Amino acid sequence: MTAAVHWVDRAPGLEGLDAETRRELEAIRPVTIPTGHVLFRPGDEVTCFGVLIGGRVDVYLTGVTGREILLYSITPGESCVQSTLGLLGEDDYSAEAVAETDVEAVMIPKSLFLKLLGKSEEFRGFVFQAFAKRLQSVMQVLERVAFIRIEERLAAALLERADGDGLVRNTHQELATAIGSVREVVSRRLETLARKGLVTLERGNIRVADRAGLAALIL
Repeated sequence: MTAAVHWVDRAPGLEGLDAETRRELEAIRPVTIPTGHVLFRPGDEVTCFGVLIGGRVDVYLTGVTGREILLYSITPGESCVQSTLGLLGEDDYSAEAVAETDVEAVMIPKSLFLKLLGKSEEFRGFVFQAFAKRLQSVMQVLERVAFIRIEERLAAALLERADGDGLVRNTHQELATAIGSVREVVSRRLETLARKGLVTLERGNIRVADRAGLAALIL
């Protein structure tokens, strides 16, 4: 009979842990988080370090005007910079995390996280490598929002999300959040793209009509 694969073996980046660290992590049971569940909100205390085994979590930042921007998505092998900063610096969360799919994850309590960080070179390497990659992705978001035109960001988002038939299954608000804009601006830009024949705006749907044309907008 084949032995069940433990969650540690399914978590990218945790290969090569020392035996003692592995035993301590194996004692934690994975949890299932349903789609749409809010994992944390601004002001919440950081009490654990999450390791994703399956699914995707999106982390959003909301400004004082209510404008929302997608900071980053977390998939298996990636970390949440908000959690790492909170655990190391005693800061509360300043963003909101939402399960965009059903998620399987392991929540490592703060006390164990700090203990393993201090004594396990392999675990420490996992945490800081994932942290460094996440910081790079956050910097890319800031650069994109600050320096790249709305048309370019929108074209890239449409091409990224279009399925094989060109259908984009996102609302105007979701696209606005993804590119760091507002719904009204995205709606106007979509109408402009439609007049140019690059997209078609169907009832409740957006369809990419000219992939090459959209790609040409991205400098």
